[in-house]
Amino acid sequence: MAANSEANSNRKKKLGQLLCERSYLDESGLQTALAEQTIKHRQLGQILLDLGYITQAQLNEALALQVGIERVDLSELSVSSDIIGLVPADLVSKYNILPLRRENSSLSVAMTDPFQPQVIEDLRLVTGYSVERYYADPTEMEHAIMRFYGSNVARMLDNLVPADQRAADDELENGDYSPAKLHELAREPSLVNLVNLIILEAIDARASDIHIEPFEHEVKIKYRIDGMLIEKTPSSRRLQAAIISRIKIMADLNIAERFVPQDGHIEFTGKNGRVDIRVSTIPTVFGESVELRLLDRTASMIDLADLGMNPTSLKGFGKCLGKTHGLVLVTGPTGCGKTTTLYAALNQIYSPAVKMITIEDPVEYQLDGINQMPVNPKRGLTFATGLRHILRHDPDIVMVGEIRDRETANIAIRAALTGHLVFSTLHTNDAPGAITRLIDMGVEPFLLASSLEAVMAQRLVRTICPQCKELYKPDENLIRNLNGSIDIKGGTNFYHGAGCNECGQTGMSGRVGIFELLRITGTLRELIAAKPTTEAIIKAAPADHVSMVHDGIGKVFDGITTPEEVFRVAKTITEEE
Repeated sequence: MAANSEANSNRKKKLGQLLCERSYLDESGLQTALAEQTIKHRQLGQILLDLGYITQAQLNEALALQVGIERVDLSELSVSSDIIGLVPADLVSKYNILPLRRENSSLSVAMTDPFQPQVIEDLRLVTGYSVERYYADPTEMEHAIMRFYGSNVARMLDNLVPADQRAADDELENGDYSPAKLHELAREPSLVNLVNLIILEAIDARASDIHIEPFEHEVKIKYRIDGMLIEKTPSSRRLQAAIISRIKIMADLNIAERFVPQDGHIEFTGKNGRVDIRVSTIPTVFGESVELRLLDRTASMIDLADLGMNPTSLKGFGKCLGKTHGLVLVTGPTGCGKTTTLYAALNQIYSPAVKMITIEDPVEYQLDGINQMPVNPKRGLTFATGLRHILRHDPDIVMVGEIRDRETANIAIRAALTGHLVFSTLHTNDAPGAITRLIDMGVEPFLLASSLEAVMAQRLVRTICPQCKELYKPDENLIRNLNGSIDIKGGTNFYHGAGCNECGQTGMSGRVGIFELLRITGTLRELIAAKPTTEAIIKAAPADHVSMVHDGIGKVFDGITTPEEVFRVAKTITEEE
């Protein structure tokens, strides 16, 4: 009764009053719009939109209240699969709607814009039911569609191809459409919305990458979440051309070229802001495989203290950042967070009083106040040539994205010896291995001994989901392995995630670094000049040197991660060695 009373009350209110009550509009803005309405004799809502005083979503909400369309909360909504199955997914995506429930011959449907006659008519024709309209917030609708339809992306896309066209497509080799047909498929409104949905679902799941892989009978769609690949519902092979063509158009790639690798870039607007997407295609036996790397600008800058370094390593690394010259290396495999660590370091020591220049492949995030240069091998701009030119610009601090060859290594070391603080990365298994790798590249040991200040090796381990974290007893073999690495006191508690909806039943949510800091002391400098082995470097390491495995075990004891996760990552370290 209270809801009905409020609805009746709203029906008696004018549009401007409803907008002001919800703080979407102030009184002065309303008076300006009303004055313009007396001159132009147009609808008040359209005038407010043209003036930029309100958004379309705010207008839709106010109009829905005014005509008595009830608002529905979708955040905690539960809808049965029978009801979801009544409305095709392509219709849901095209019109931004969601079926709610069925009563006799009526279907209740939530809409972000309840004033489109075509939506009502299409729903009536498709379902055979009359439609009862409800208003829903656009953000809630986006989440609800992903929740109820997101895992069915393949079926949603399959509905785009008519039955008679599917039979013809089956006779095509690798979906061999003409460029004109590919453009037509890629611009189909439902396909546009659904490719956007794939990306939005990946962003919502905190994925770092989307993989679209063609095989003989299907196209697999996978998200990399917290370093692990999660396979979604596969798509029909006949839709391969449409999906890939749409992504190519978004990335400004050649839609007709299918036999040469291509690289592109998409600027995508997610719910929390802009997301940069690096796109790469490669030809395979069954067509093009596409990889999308999601670079969320809103999550780009992490404080050094939040990366997961233990207090001793954080303090030691901080001392190295305070140097006026020297070489600081961060090592590890691709995707272990090296660039994030370097960005955090540069952000911490940035000052308008110093000039910082980076050369990267590619520039992943833009840093305020820092000059960043992308490499361009096709035009002759490599790390080595770029670094030479950077040194002519009087920098105080230089960051080289990666040391890949002897030439780059020698220039970086000489820059460190001539008064520059140089940061870079290297692909090695551990911190001591970076020293022997540089010597193997042809760097003179005495120059390396004089210039190197520190090496930080790192990996990423998944962290326990805080929503389902609980005490548990690990496998006895794991306990024995732990005892072989570090003494375990009696009564030590171990935790893991039981699995919940927040973490996708994995028990893990997010990642944190495990680190190994090797500071270069006087003893180590003498040793490096003599071209040492990795074992000799480890023996001569300072007292604050802790291996990545031991750092990971410390995080197990702190209840941050699990023994299984540390040994999963530790296994890759030992196997690489």
